[in-house]
Amino acid sequence: MSSIYALFGRSIALLVLVLQGACAQLPQHVDRPVSTALSSPNGTALEALVQQRRKADAARFESGFLLLAGPPAAYGSRLALIEGAQKTLDLQYYAIHADASTGRLVRGIRAAAGRGVRVRILLDDLHSTGRDALVLGLAFVPNIEMRLFNPLAGARGSSFARALNSIGDASRIQQRMHNKLFLADNVLGVTGGRNLGDAYFGNALKGNFIDLDILAAGPIVQDLSRSFDSYWNNERAYPVQSLVKRSELEAIRERAQQADRELADESARAQNSPPPATPAGEPKLGAAPTPAQLARAWDEKPLDLQTARFVWAPAVMLADQPGKIPADKGVEKTRAPGLVVSQPGDSARSSRRAASLEASSDVAAGSDTVVEGLLQLIGQARSDLLIISPYFVPGPDMKQAFAAARSRGVRIRVLTNSLSSNDAPVAHVGYSRHREDLLKIGVELYELRSEQASVSNAFGSSGSGGSLGESRSMLHSKVLVMDGQLLVVGSMNLDLRSQLQNTEIALLVRSAELSRAASAQIERGMREGSWRVELNGGSLVWRAPEGSGLKDMSTEPDASLTLRLLLRLFGPLAPDQLL
Repeated sequence: MSSIYALFGRSIALLVLVLQGACAQLPQHVDRPVSTALSSPNGTALEALVQQRRKADAARFESGFLLLAGPPAAYGSRLALIEGAQKTLDLQYYAIHADASTGRLVRGIRAAAGRGVRVRILLDDLHSTGRDALVLGLAFVPNIEMRLFNPLAGARGSSFARALNSIGDASRIQQRMHNKLFLADNVLGVTGGRNLGDAYFGNALKGNFIDLDILAAGPIVQDLSRSFDSYWNNERAYPVQSLVKRSELEAIRERAQQADRELADESARAQNSPPPATPAGEPKLGAAPTPAQLARAWDEKPLDLQTARFVWAPAVMLADQPGKIPADKGVEKTRAPGLVVSQPGDSARSSRRAASLEASSDVAAGSDTVVEGLLQLIGQARSDLLIISPYFVPGPDMKQAFAAARSRGVRIRVLTNSLSSNDAPVAHVGYSRHREDLLKIGVELYELRSEQASVSNAFGSSGSGGSLGESRSMLHSKVLVMDGQLLVVGSMNLDLRSQLQNTEIALLVRSAELSRAASAQIERGMREGSWRVELNGGSLVWRAPEGSGLKDMSTEPDASLTLRLLLRLFGPLAPDQLL
């Protein structure tokens, strides 16, 4: 009985803490000093490098692009931007995880700030709890400013407690800033699907994301910076110091270090050997990394920007305005919801821009969101659409756009996650309920096989920065290739969450060369690393990947019966717009 009373007492104590936390409110009258991107990159080493490369290539267009398909290029590009920046670094992310890979980036960012680089970091607030809250310590470093977008009130020790505290404001939890930008001196920048953390750079033990970024050089980066500034100076962006105290971060750090020590001791006892040491002076951001993880993250080399092969092409940017996420109650909106599109006269579009790209951006400009802009672009497709969307939940207008394209004879191929490769299985429910309708329309569907060994080469994720061991692979790229001419890389999924709730950003590049390169990777991944889903006599069948030696399946491949039954039972309760 005593154990029952103890359990009851702990439950009451937890309830009291939650109720106390429920009284927490966001601070009022917060001071947000306005700042903007570097007005001109002239005189910086990175700007000189871009001009030198453009001249050497005798480029017709002012902006250049490089696809970053695998972890070495993706991680190395960010290292190169950190090391090359002389005046500014601007980072905008949905999630930054405190782990080995981020630790090295953080060390470089601190070093850049120490040599006089102004650093601004804008982070969505949903995941900044527990040990991941430790990255907020950057806000207290000289020359580094850090703000949290659309924050939740309450302590950061537990994601569960914060969610309970915000349960009366569910819309705030649902609406997130999903943009991803990494900008240096307003002349070079990375955007795409990756957040910052081990799983995005092939360095996690249990599962890694297959992703695609693009490195942009030249005037188009100034458009990306303008988008960053609109979020940074928005009333929804709160300086970290207005929400978190140093003492709170120190308490989180002590708990994380104690957990690491206990884990290391347990591992050492199991192996009858001393716990592995971590390199002296490295930031203790995440759980104690394994020697293999440390070697992987610390041995990665910066991308050589002098030899990187840029493709010079016309491009425009699509970006949701921060007003897509409603302002706090009682706070007047400074921007109306809508879509930002590079316009004639902006630095991102010169007189040499291709007329076809101008027409495409004009079509997209009439939309309210990035995803709706892409649906308008789909309406312009004439022959082929190749799409990667890891979370693929098509609403009625998306299905209508696909049906209209198919009626024009457009071939549509979509690569998404299988149930076994999806890190958010409930999102698979929203996709699966539309699967048969899409197949009947004539959309070709491919679902990623989860085993890393089957897809590493297909997506360029092998090599020195590849995944550790045989960890599970999860699709995270967000890509569209239209008619073999227009490449779209961004943060958006083709789902109702990206369309209606999250803010997103995307680059549209008119380049047959880049489109061919992206298409080759996607098609190889479809052919060698994915199940093709078909209708056979009214029933679904999963065709095995080419050369895999596997048999065709009549149920969701590699997914347990328990998981399939749970999703079938609870899936209908979840509306598409919340998945």
